[in-house]
Amino acid sequence: MESLIVSTSVVALAQTGDKTQLLAFILAARFKRVWPIILGILAATTLNHSLAGALGVWITLVLDPGTLRWALGLSFLAMAVWTLIPDKVAAVDTHIASTLGVFGATLVTFFLAEMGDKTQVATVALAAHYATPLLVVIGTTLGMLIADVPAVFVGDRLAAKIPMRLVHGIAAAVFATLGVATLLGADKAFEV
Repeated sequence: MESLIVSTSVVALAQTGDKTQLLAFILAARFKRVWPIILGILAATTLNHSLAGALGVWITLVLDPGTLRWALGLSFLAMAVWTLIPDKVAAVDTHIASTLGVFGATLVTFFLAEMGDKTQVATVALAAHYATPLLVVIGTTLGMLIADVPAVFVGDRLAAKIPMRLVHGIAAAVFATLGVATLLGADKAFEV
């Protein structure tokens, strides 16, 4: 259960002000169709984070516990720093929507936006860290929805009222704590 709670909360915090949240604002403003956008976000995130979770499990199979502990600890510390760097979103190609519809455009743009994004990398690390990768994927997907669904409904009005620096600082602190705890061996989940 810890993996679900940590995955959900850290991704929800890290996503606040992230490029995919900005993308949700843009898609909602452009298409004004809430449910196809939300379902597109859900589908894209589920697929993307499932692949990331599978990669996390694979990493646990190929790395010895000591190397895995160092790799994960350093990855969490890197995620802490990365979380403090503001994201920018490129203009959405609305021509995709004319071909694929609102759901398809959201699915494609969100999936591509998440490739190599901090939440995808976090999903890999969390899935490798915890012995419950399914709960990690569910948690990171829930975290994405917690951050992005309100963006679809309320748009820029909400973004102006959220203290982004504080939210990103809290997310960075959680990642840093996970990194330090992992490096110090506080979690023996990697021991065979």
